[in-house]
This record gives sequence, structure tokens and C-alpha cells, in this order.
Amino acid sequence: MQVYEILQKLLHRFHWIVPGYVMGGENRSKEKARLRKGISILVATPGRLLDHLKNTSSFLHTNLRWIIFDEADRILELGFGKEIEEILDLLGSRTNGPTCREDAVIKTSEFQRQNLLLSATLNEKVNHLAQISLENPVTIGLDGKKMQPKPSLEHFGSVEFDADDDSEKLGKIISPSNGDYKLPAQLVQRYVKVPCGSRLVVLLSILKHLFEREASQKIVVFFSTCDAVDFHYSLFSAFLWPANLHPETEDRQMFLRFKTFQLHGNMKHEDRRTTFQTFKKEKSALLLSTDVAARGLDFPKVRCIIQYDSPGEASEYVHRVGRTARLGERGDSLLFLQPVEMDYLQDLEKHGVSLIEYSLLKVLDSFPLSGQKHHIKKFISLEMHPWLLYLQKALESFIFAEPKMKKLAKDAFCSWVRAYTAHRGELKRIFQVKKLHLGHVAKSFALKDQPSLVGKSLQMQTKKRKRDQKQQGLSKRKKLARKT
Repeated sequence: MQVYEILQKLLHRFHWIVPGYVMGGENRSKEKARLRKGISILVATPGRLLDHLKNTSSFLHTNLRWIIFDEADRILELGFGKEIEEILDLLGSRTNGPTCREDAVIKTSEFQRQNLLLSATLNEKVNHLAQISLENPVTIGLDGKKMQPKPSLEHFGSVEFDADDDSEKLGKIISPSNGDYKLPAQLVQRYVKVPCGSRLVVLLSILKHLFEREASQKIVVFFSTCDAVDFHYSLFSAFLWPANLHPETEDRQMFLRFKTFQLHGNMKHEDRRTTFQTFKKEKSALLLSTDVAARGLDFPKVRCIIQYDSPGEASEYVHRVGRTARLGERGDSLLFLQPVEMDYLQDLEKHGVSLIEYSLLKVLDSFPLSGQKHHIKKFISLEMHPWLLYLQKALESFIFAEPKMKKLAKDAFCSWVRAYTAHRGELKRIFQVKKLHLGHVAKSFALKDQPSLVGKSLQMQTKKRKRDQKQQGLSKRKKLARKT
């Protein structure tokens, strides 16, 4: 949708160049009608494009000149590898394989075909896609000195090679690199070390501080799971100031007074689209999202990125912070880390990404408690800060009194633990569930219940479901026995 909107703006004076799009969730009949009329530039998701190539007879592509794979690494990570190979076969652009139709298409086309593969992150899967879709490729935008140590190459030069040994040289050119990531100079990167049980209250405090300091700004907070986004969105949208904090005011007020949006893959297509469009236009708003918003999306004027849950690979960290400090604008990023996760900073430093510490105590000390400024002594631990204790108690009381919120918190807790165990490779050494106190994890979702009780309730539900299924199976077998 974003690419299509940009095309509309660029081409409004060139009425003979017609842009169009096809994607999952849209009406197929309307898409067929658009394809039948003719489209000059088609923007598509892999699944729906393959669907039309197979089933829409009016979709003519004999004059196809360009195929562009944007975010190629992400397309493959999402499991579209087979679809991409099939699309290449149907379009006659696969450079090898028994099902190649290149000759058939070229005979009916007067144009020469050109394929482009765009990717910010290079890995083996992208290497494979390049091998099957590119012939005599030229690389553009890579640091030639690092990738190919030849003195004649320019810093941003291009590398060309013959088709005879392209697979060997291609592997060298786009092999995974441990080199430095290049981040904008105007991006200020910080981290904050927060004990597990205090994560939620610290996040709320930082958000409140940022919006009170500068009301007109946009902030994106990244979470690891859809359930976590749902819980925090519901909490931020409903949590009220405790009445005893401001006894002079009768009405309880919203704790966070700014527009909040959510975005994740389990939302309905139309809801995701509405969120995307609305957040883009807002001057001041908060977006809570999974990594569905980490790549490709261009939200103008995003001032700050908060990575509440770890991004995992260093490349994912770079993609997330890339939503701010765009086109020369200033931007800030803040990474939440628990004390047991501090080695992650060293992993980032291997890629030339260095962070400075966020001065959290100054922020916490700025909040009023019972109408007075409070001060904390240096020897008191962060989790014992009076403001955090007060806010944690208020949150737990709020969650406990709201059954729906409690259910969301329990679901978010369980999915968060599952996501935490899913880290791969070297990151498993840093992010280990056995290092965590699950009671503190539950506290970070404002749950008073012990994790065993949360798990127990889910186990009871699972057992009940299995028992019901077993009984249904027995009743079916009895009915069959009676019939026979």
C-alpha cells in the first residue's frame, strides 16, 4: 500500500502510466478487473501474485520488463521461498531448473527482461534467490573494499562477473558479513538497564515523561508477541490515575494522555490498514507494534523508537531503529535490557553499534508523589524507588479488578515466555529463561498471581479441552457401535 501510494503521487501527471496493487485480504474480483484493464506497474505480495498468475487468464504479462524483489531477505524469512521460485517459473525468469519458461516468454516479448533483488541484510537464503533469479548480476551499494578486497574498487562501486562461474563469485559477493552497520549520525542510541519486575512501570514512566516534555511527537514501541501488544494497548488505553495521588481532583484522569495505536499480524487486514494510514497522519501518537512494522514502513516524523522486548539479531535492531532519524531528521532510540541481558550490548558492538546509558533515575525523580517531589538515595535499588512501588501497586490493583485485562495479561505472559525461549544461535547464551525469575516476569505484566498459578490455569483449560474431545470421541464411537 505504501509503495502504491508513492507511485500515485509520482505518476499523477503521467496518466498513461497506470500503477496498481494486488495483496492478500483484498477483493479478488476487483483485482481481476484492474488486471484486465491493464496495469503498467504492479505492486504485489507473493501469495496473491502467484494466485493471479495461476488463475486469472486476463492477467497478461508477456511485455514484462522488470521484476523487483524488495526486502528479499524478509520475504524468504516469512516462508515465501517456494512461492517466489514458482513465480519466477511462471514469469520465465528463473535462470536454472527444469521448469524454466524463459524461451517461451522471450519469443512473445520484444523487450529484454531485467531482475532486481533489493535487501538490506544479506544471508544464504538471499544468496540462493540471487542464484536462481539473476544472470550476470551487478551489485550496487555494497562496500566493495570489504566484500571484495581489490584495490581498484571504489567505496560504493559495483562488481560485475561472467556467467561461467557466477555461483562461486556470487557466493563471495553476497555472503553474510560481520561488518559494521551504518546508522544515521543524527540518531541518538541509548539503553536502559531495568530489573525484570520493574519493566512495565519503567516503560509507563518513560512514555509519560517523553510526551509531557514534548507533546507533539510520535513514538513506536516494539514488542516480541501479538499478545503483548494487545495487553499493553488495552492497558495504556484504560489505566487511570489512582484517586489518592491527586485528592484535590474528584475525577480520575487517564495516566497516558495521548492517542495510542496497535499493529500486529493477527489483526484484521482492514484494521491494520486503518492503523497504518491514521498513524502516518497523526502529529502526536504512540504505536505499539510487533516486528511487522520493523521494515519498509515509512512513518513520517517518528521521534523515538523504544525496543521494549529484545530484537534478537543485530540486523533486526538496525531495522527497528531505522523507523526514526529518516531523511536527515533527528531521532532517538531506547533499548530495554534486564541485568542478565547486558551481554547483548557486546553483540551489537561487534557490528559497530554502540549505545549510551539512559539516565532513568532523573526521570523517576521528576514525578510527584502525594503532591511532593521525592528523592532517592543512591544506595537504594531501582525497584525500590517510591514512584515505581506506588505505580506498580496501582497497576496490579487495576488488573486484578478487571477480569478481561487479567486474561490479556496472562496470555501476554505465556506468549512472552515462549518467545523468550525462541532465540537462536549465539543469542541463546544471552537470553536464557532459566536465568529469569518467572515471578518477576509475571510482575512485569502487573499480575499478582504466581506464574505457577497462571500456568496451572492454562494447564487446567488444556486438560479440560482434551477431556471434552475425548468424551466427544467416545460418544461418536458409541453411536457408531449402536448403528452397526
